[in-house]
Amino acid sequence: MPAPSPSLDSAEYDPIDHLNAIFAHPSTLGSVSATADALRCYQDDLDEDIADFVASQSASDADSVQRIQAAKAELADLFKKIESVRERAMQTEQTITEMTADIKRLDNTKRNLTLSMTALKRLQMLTTAYEQLRSLSKTRQYRECAQLLQAVIQLVAHFKSYRSIDQIATLSRNVADLQRELLEQVCEDFEVTFAKGEVSQRKVMLTEACLVVDALGEHPRSRLINWYCNTQLREYRQVFRGNDEAGSLDNISRRYSWFNRMMKTYDVEHATIFPPYWKVNEVLANTFCEGTRDDFKGILQRSMRRGDGQTLDVDLLLSCLQETLNFEHSLERRFNNESRSSSDTMASKDDKPHGFSQAISEAFEPYMSLWVESQDKQLAALVPKYRQQPLRNAEEEFSAQTVIPSSTELFHFYRLTLAQCAKLSTGTRLLELSSTFAKYLDQYGQQVLYHSLSNERHGSQGASIQDIVVVLNTADYCYMTCNQLEEKIRSRIDEELREKVDLQSQADAFMGIASASVRMLVAKVQIACEPSWREMRNTPWSKLESVGDQSTYVAELLHHVKDTSAEILKYLHKQQYARAFSDNLVDLMANTYIGNIVQSKPISEVGAEQMLLDSYVLKKGFTEIPTLNEEPGTAPPASFVKRVNQSMSKIDPLLKTLQVRPSPPEALVQAYLIHIADKSDTNFRKILDLKGIRKAEQTQLQDLFAAFRASPNHENLVQNSPLLTPLQIQSAHIGTGIGSLGNAASVMGTPSLGGGKFDPASFGNAIINAARDGVDRFGSPAPGQLAGGDGEAKGNLNENLKNIGKFFRRDVGGFRGFGRSEEGK
Repeated sequence: MPAPSPSLDSAEYDPIDHLNAIFAHPSTLGSVSATADALRCYQDDLDEDIADFVASQSASDADSVQRIQAAKAELADLFKKIESVRERAMQTEQTITEMTADIKRLDNTKRNLTLSMTALKRLQMLTTAYEQLRSLSKTRQYRECAQLLQAVIQLVAHFKSYRSIDQIATLSRNVADLQRELLEQVCEDFEVTFAKGEVSQRKVMLTEACLVVDALGEHPRSRLINWYCNTQLREYRQVFRGNDEAGSLDNISRRYSWFNRMMKTYDVEHATIFPPYWKVNEVLANTFCEGTRDDFKGILQRSMRRGDGQTLDVDLLLSCLQETLNFEHSLERRFNNESRSSSDTMASKDDKPHGFSQAISEAFEPYMSLWVESQDKQLAALVPKYRQQPLRNAEEEFSAQTVIPSSTELFHFYRLTLAQCAKLSTGTRLLELSSTFAKYLDQYGQQVLYHSLSNERHGSQGASIQDIVVVLNTADYCYMTCNQLEEKIRSRIDEELREKVDLQSQADAFMGIASASVRMLVAKVQIACEPSWREMRNTPWSKLESVGDQSTYVAELLHHVKDTSAEILKYLHKQQYARAFSDNLVDLMANTYIGNIVQSKPISEVGAEQMLLDSYVLKKGFTEIPTLNEEPGTAPPASFVKRVNQSMSKIDPLLKTLQVRPSPPEALVQAYLIHIADKSDTNFRKILDLKGIRKAEQTQLQDLFAAFRASPNHENLVQNSPLLTPLQIQSAHIGTGIGSLGNAASVMGTPSLGGGKFDPASFGNAIINAARDGVDRFGSPAPGQLAGGDGEAKGNLNENLKNIGKFFRRDVGGFRGFGRSEEGK
């Protein structure tokens, strides 16, 4: 019989599986009885094991109960012992207390006896000191009195808690009475001595008397100092308040001279009487300033209320103000030095610095509007004078950094005026002054710089390149200095007014003038190139039979562009302006080329191909503009090359369309839809006009164009091409004159030259008029908005310049350095 499987102990035991394992074959059935016996034996063994475990567990539980009961009994015994110890401790403490009670009573008695002896000793000292003090005060022995007085005051402080005792209260009253008597006696001695003029003879006694006053405390000290200041200033008040002539603004210098004499007397005769840490001279100066300030307030009020119709003399006001500021500055300098020299002394405990800034000049603050008005009048007189002055000194050699001298003079005047105003007022008056500055910055920009660019200043020849550069430099200088001036005013003005200071409009207007200057320099190149453009327009483009090398006008055009540009670029010491000039020049050349294509019609397919070749040669030549003054072989900046490619690429769609023959007509229409890529019938007719196709032949082409553009393939075309839409094609060919170039020029924001013969002398004025009338590219007002009066026109002019300046500043803000080196800047 096989033994039972160990799997009987498993939690997942399955008897069926076990039986199947035992009786896996019919031949094993004979062992069923043996297997049953073995299982019964195994079951009996398990029953015995369970019985043993139950018996042992019962015995273990009984032991645990016995141990718990024993622990409870032991814990009860422990509590009894703790209670016994606590009772014995209390008994011990009571016994010790009974033993030491007598010792504590003796300690308290000893302490009370010590306090009583100390109090009696102090009382004896106080009584003795009081009697001695009375005796010394009668004989005016002030040095000994000061020492005793300090001791008496300290002893009296110890008996504040004993005031309920009559004798102590009486003694305290007697000491207080003696203090008052001493103060009155000292004050009387000072009054009599100063009244009799015996200061020098009794200086020692007065010096010792100050020690007594110092011991008496702060209030008696203030009383003596105030009496001294009032005594010294009594004559000043009588002279300058009781006499209209002496008290007028005309005699302000006499007031300060009188005070200086008084301070000299103090330094020589009285300074040694008072302790240095009393700072009597500083209190005297403050008292003088307060009285003088009140006097000036009354004088200025009376001057403004005069019935004779005369206003306050501004020159006199400024003279008085300047003298007052100088006087205040001298006081600041004197007392600051004295404070530093005495800062290490024990007297610095009462060091309260007195500021003398605006101590007197504060009275002038309400009347500073008159002063601001006077600055307004001075500036109003300066601007016309600056307008008439030459742009630069003819005797001096021209420099690329030259600015108009009047600009530096103007800002120097501003700096001096700002410093003067900020000394007195950092509030509303300074804000008014900043508004005045803004007003005349506008006028300077319009009436001096703007005027310097016009033909009105230079005649029919216009401004020279050097003159334009000077205006450009000056506008740039004014732009930067205008921003600095705004920051300077903001740093001086009161915080609540800081945001109201704004000179950005003026700075933008100066940047607008700088932009106009750059465009006038570009115009100088255009004037030089006019003969070459004229040669291009006179070329018979409809009769060319073949495409050869570049046309004859191209080399001459590039020669003029490079020579004039090189001359201009050597004067532009700031690289952002050199880049702005180069960019504007390339834009102008591209748009002028388009305008001359329009004026050169009719243009054959060969002529268009020749023009396209010429444009590639010009494009390559234009990329060399920034490096004209550099070493040979210097590569132009990649960003500028990209700008040239973008500007000149506007020409390609027009010429590539003109290159296509009108037969078959489908080819021309398809070429138009590919290169020009718009749906405009008008623009398509412009191409036909440029090719010289007769009106009778245009109808078929227009019908074909309408059919092709309706195709779904061309439904995404724009309505009007930005290239052709501005162009105006005249019905007849004009041999000379740019004609409709103004429309092409408008694409880049240059002024229209108008129809008829090109006049180089008028080109500069055209740019100035563009700034005056407004340029759409910069978001300026349209010319029709200038229909108002002169004031409105001036306002629009400044607004136009400001808008142009904002655009120009954004445009040049991203430029990187190139062109002329700034090493010699």
